[in-house]
Amino acid sequence: MTRDDRDDVEETYSPEGPTMEPDSEESGIVEYGIEDRPPMGESIVLGFQHYLTMIGATVAIPLALAGLMGMPEWATARLISTFFVVSGIATLAQTTIGNRYPIVQGGTFSMLAPAIAIIGVLASSGAGWETMILELQGAVIVAGLVEVLIGYVGLFGYLKRYVGPIVIAPVIALIGLSLFNVGQITSPTQNWWLLGLTVLSILAFSQYLNNYSRVFRLYPVLLGLGGAWIVAALLSVNLPIIGQVYASGTPGYVALGGLLQAPYIQPVAPFQWGMPQFSLSFIIGMTAGMLASAIESFGDYHSVARMAGKGAPNAQRVNHGIGMEGLGNAFAGIMGTGNGSTSYTENVGAIGITGVASRYVVQIGAIVMIVVGYVAVFGRLFATIPAPLVGGLYIAMFGQIAAVGLSNLKFIDMDANRNVYIVGLSLFAGLAIPAYFGGMDAGTFSAGLANAWLIGPALETFNIAQSVGQVVYVIGSTGMAVGGIIAFVLDNTIPGTREERGLNEWEDMTEDDGEFQTVFERMNDSDDAPARAD
Repeated sequence: MTRDDRDDVEETYSPEGPTMEPDSEESGIVEYGIEDRPPMGESIVLGFQHYLTMIGATVAIPLALAGLMGMPEWATARLISTFFVVSGIATLAQTTIGNRYPIVQGGTFSMLAPAIAIIGVLASSGAGWETMILELQGAVIVAGLVEVLIGYVGLFGYLKRYVGPIVIAPVIALIGLSLFNVGQITSPTQNWWLLGLTVLSILAFSQYLNNYSRVFRLYPVLLGLGGAWIVAALLSVNLPIIGQVYASGTPGYVALGGLLQAPYIQPVAPFQWGMPQFSLSFIIGMTAGMLASAIESFGDYHSVARMAGKGAPNAQRVNHGIGMEGLGNAFAGIMGTGNGSTSYTENVGAIGITGVASRYVVQIGAIVMIVVGYVAVFGRLFATIPAPLVGGLYIAMFGQIAAVGLSNLKFIDMDANRNVYIVGLSLFAGLAIPAYFGGMDAGTFSAGLANAWLIGPALETFNIAQSVGQVVYVIGSTGMAVGGIIAFVLDNTIPGTREERGLNEWEDMTEDDGEFQTVFERMNDSDDAPARAD
């Protein structure tokens, strides 16, 4: 049954309490529901705000890849623009013919780890950046096609019947906690007052001032981040009164000089670097990154549904989401990002802060990003956002995502020893094991694994040990994958009743099969409507 979001709010606060499905309990925080279409002007600004939340990753990933590969400046600028274009097109595809959730698609850190390993191997053989990007393209394309198969065959949808709140809670919580130690937050040279200004501004607009003005309630990220950027920009130029406070290369410096030198149009196109190259060991490593990314996306789907006040996604929606992400990965490889495409957790946090869960808003923002990708000056402008502001944005949003994950624990019996043990172990392991892997690179780990007795020289001879090492390294480095796998295995092997595991209530919360329709089913329904009317 499909209901309007405004009806959900009325049911939530009625004296009798919710009388329909329990997914209405969270909808009171939603300003615009999934099906709502704000006015065009407002949608453009709100969509721009959604994309501001993921700008750190969208710029950081290509900058990291370009630096490691030794790309020249012109190629680095084009790589950043390519990420914007791929993000916009993949988002339109996901929100239109994929799972139809208001969730942004873009580059993934899960596939950055194998990419770094691939670059290291090629660099040791003396390969140039042109060869590196082509090898990355080939690995990403094949990994994407594997994800397409996993999604549309229905593997994740099948596993969903064994996934309850005790598994989803640590997965989502670890998504939020996974970035607590990124350089934009923990750098020894961090500009803490700019970071603090960003956090406090977003906090003030979204929590303290939100009832005073609708503008504050809808645009806390845009106002907070924009205000902090203006302050940093003013302190980065020579003004008669202020003088230059931040020097080039220091945290907080806003580099405006390159904006005027940017070309008008950035020529982003398929196979712009050349035809992809395919190496088996690189493909296996990148596929491991894809699997970790898919697990994260599985958690994101549940998180965005909860943020939007909806029931948990059904198996069909999950399958279509993962399958479309696979197509997005393959498309990213064709366009030449050297990285994949996945659901952005930052976007989920933006929904929680702003209450804007409109699919239409995200689609408008996606169109803006495509334009930004081709008009080079906009990409350069995004790249001027300094690291302290990105760190402040992460702090403001990811703590909320962790809390949303933990809120799923209310559906299980936390007085049951098995549940306490599973949650505690999965959360701790999801933080500790990636920290262990973070102390070494993929090449070192793979070499050590190849010499271990459990692999043996036979596998090393066939170069399988390196591939196995990359798989273990990537999954072990991804907190939500580690925590999710541990919680999944323990919850389905340690004895416990369905009631204390929260499975009965979780099943009641899951949307009905008819609540998600593929684009083809929707087209058929619209074609049949006149006939039924007759």
